[in-house]
Amino acid sequence: MIEGQTRSLDRFQTPFGKDVEIIEVLAENDVQLLRVRIKEGSRFTVLELDPVTAQHWGSLMASWASGCMGEADLGDDGE
Repeated sequence: MIEGQTRSLDRFQTPFGKDVEIIEVLAENDVQLLRVRIKEGSRFTVLELDPVTAQHWGSLMASWASGCMGEADLGDDGE
């Protein structure tokens, strides 16, 4: 995990009980990262994203969520 100054931006629980924390990291040489920390029971998953990757991931997630709003259940086959 990259070390540096950190600032928690948000913390929330998913509908299935996972704890998610979004942390801003300012590392050496003014490198900015977004750390996504997911707690599943006693296990942690940590992703560190550069701004380009965070933008790509965020746009994809927002687009997907917008398409899901108000839609009927997709069913088992995804159609």
